[in-house]
Amino acid sequence: MSTAILTGPPVAGSPLEADLRTLGFDVRTADDAASAAALLAEVPAQERVALVDPRFVGHLHALRLALTDPRFPAAAVPGALTAQAAARPALARAAGRIPVGAGTAHLTDVLTETLTDSLDRDDIGLHRIELGSLVATVALTPAQREEAREAVAAVDDEAVRLRTAVKSRDGFFTTFCISPYSRYLARWCARRGLTPNQVTTASLLTALIAAGGAATGTRAGFVAAGVLLLLSFVLDCTDGQLARYSLQYSTLGAWLDATFDRAKEYAYYAGLALGAARGGDDVWALALGAMVLQTCRHVVDFAFNEANHDASGNTSPTAALSDKLDSVGWTVWVRRMIVLPIGERWAMIAVLTALTTPRIVFYALLIGCALAACYTTAGRVLRSLTRRARRTDRAARALADLADSGPLAELIARGARGRGRTGSFLAPAMAFLSAAVLLVWVIFEKDPASWLTVGVAACSALLAGAAVSRPLKGALDWLVPPFFRAGEYVTILVLAARADVPGALPAAFGLVAAVAYHHYDTVYRIRGGTGAPPRWLVRATGGHEGRVLVVTVLAAALSPEGFTIALTALAVVLALLVLIESIRFWVSSGAPAVHDEGEPA
Repeated sequence: MSTAILTGPPVAGSPLEADLRTLGFDVRTADDAASAAALLAEVPAQERVALVDPRFVGHLHALRLALTDPRFPAAAVPGALTAQAAARPALARAAGRIPVGAGTAHLTDVLTETLTDSLDRDDIGLHRIELGSLVATVALTPAQREEAREAVAAVDDEAVRLRTAVKSRDGFFTTFCISPYSRYLARWCARRGLTPNQVTTASLLTALIAAGGAATGTRAGFVAAGVLLLLSFVLDCTDGQLARYSLQYSTLGAWLDATFDRAKEYAYYAGLALGAARGGDDVWALALGAMVLQTCRHVVDFAFNEANHDASGNTSPTAALSDKLDSVGWTVWVRRMIVLPIGERWAMIAVLTALTTPRIVFYALLIGCALAACYTTAGRVLRSLTRRARRTDRAARALADLADSGPLAELIARGARGRGRTGSFLAPAMAFLSAAVLLVWVIFEKDPASWLTVGVAACSALLAGAAVSRPLKGALDWLVPPFFRAGEYVTILVLAARADVPGALPAAFGLVAAVAYHHYDTVYRIRGGTGAPPRWLVRATGGHEGRVLVVTVLAAALSPEGFTIALTALAVVLALLVLIESIRFWVSSGAPAVHDEGEPA
């Protein structure tokens, strides 16, 4: 139970106390600033506490936004202020600094505003709620109270709550085909006490059943799979809308939402491949290629965003052109559709699954994602080359973590440190060569399952170590992690495909899925403000260069059948290692509550 302290002149007939109890607060009253400070000291330090002026007039949802959102250590609207455990000491200090006696009435007349201003000056992360059309005010006179009540009556706060439950930036399909009704499903869930995590889990289970339908290889199974995949996406939208509607944000929920999206999509790819195999068509290479391409796309997104996380603005001509196009309404939707976000992508997959074959689904997916990748990457390269921004140590650390360099690359980087210039194009050039040398060899060599390939992989590791030997603060250094991902994933794909034995590609699919999970987990730890996975985990998984060396050694030393068994075992070991550590971390994480409001993926 959280505690709300009413401090100020009482107002007869006000529904404020009832509203606060509706929001889950135990309501107490204080006659003046001194008694309010005394009550603050009585509330346990780990509890949320709110200070509310009894003359507050406003929408219930304005109070809900100010007093119950778990993402902010402190938040405020006119007349109401809340502080969680992290901000409680600052609130106690602010209350203790308020003087008493003659000449202090201006400080205590609206105590909540004085304390809000003090917390703002202390820079403890106070969030002032943007109310939009909602009303929140302190009515000091009967006339002001009547005017405020009329303003409250003129706006339906439930309609505002439903509208703001929808993500502000989303794809065309999601915005116009899903959100108009999924928001009502979110409200239905909220009124029945369902949580976003429960809806997220239901979405995952629905997608897994869809994958099972696709795996039957029958037309009825494919049709059912397409319908269920769309239903899974509806639930996927609903969980975020439920979180925003009921303000049930959590670190665990954000992680589940992000990682389950990838699990659903890649499990569905596997289901399509199994279904195609039942019909005599082997599309495992296409399924793995689609997973590799989609994961590399996301790495480009994540690395670019992290590299520019601390940038104050983009003054590049490319950004100016983008802003200009935003003023032409239809171009916004066209550009959002071009990148094939999750809504458009899943709709395309579902429809093609029901009407065509898995091979056609993967061809369409590969072509669409390749075009989208070219469009987004080219735009980001242009922005990076033409902008003037200083990369921070935080951005460089994030890129180094995303690079996922293992012990071998670390050793090489220490030996190469001091050579080259930070901020030049050396790092992305070395990373590109690291991936290109390896991929050209395994793709065009007649027999890549040889000890020569192991030597090439060792040369690739040398180049990878050189790429990360200096802080990644250059304009294009965000390309380093995507180059490493492409080199590792495609090498595994090609070696498995060239083994040309049943089971090699499915084993490679499982291995890449386990490694990709580790990379997504790294991203969301960084986004949650908790830093990358512990170094022992990165070293235990070998880093990207270590895993490539292991796979090439296995290919050279074992028969194709033995290589398949070894890939399967490696996939299982890595999956268990990263999953156990990831689940342990997120369940016990002290990261702040978050919810992903970024661009659709």
